[in-house]
Amino acid sequence: MNWYEKLNKYFPVEEMKSRKHMEMLLEEKGDVYYKDESPTHVLMYAEFDSFIFIDYLWVSSETRGQGIGHQLIEKLKSKKKPIILEVEPVNYEDTDTEKRLHFYSREGFRHAQSIGYNRRSLATDEETPMEILYWSPNDETEEMIFEQMKKMYESIHTYKDEEIYGKAYQPADEVLSYNKKRDSIDILQGLKKPLANPDKA
Repeated sequence: MNWYEKLNKYFPVEEMKSRKHMEMLLEEKGDVYYKDESPTHVLMYAEFDSFIFIDYLWVSSETRGQGIGHQLIEKLKSKKKPIILEVEPVNYEDTDTEKRLHFYSREGFRHAQSIGYNRRSLATDEETPMEILYWSPNDETEEMIFEQMKKMYESIHTYKDEEIYGKAYQPADEVLSYNKKRDSIDILQGLKKPLANPDKA
């Protein structure tokens, strides 16, 4: 399988960009959007001046638990910028969601409880609520993370969306919200004890 097939097989359809979208980002935004791959992993991320956004991180099932995910995260942390990513809320019918949260919790990520994030998938036309996790070397506030998420959404997620998909994603202000009093529990605090083979992302 090539890098796109690996991601497409692993991630839910509502979270996947089209191959055309990702190839256009790599080609036309090559100074921001990057692919790091080997036979055992695929990491797609965007690096801006003030932060990094992890778009997709896949580690092959055969090599999970060997520290590959940890090494990839350490490589990004060495850039000394906040790292942001989106995760699904825990779905107990899909244990991968909880393993993923355990992985990021161990890597020192925090849940941005003040940020609401809910966008409509162009593939399924359904609302897809997600949560934002972040790692920060300098104690950035959630409000700063929110502003960085908006920048990422407008420059990566919605890049040439009408040209690629024939219709546009919702504007950032409709998808992302910031509210210090948002009714949200910390999804990382609610995790059960660590699971076996946790190197999953």
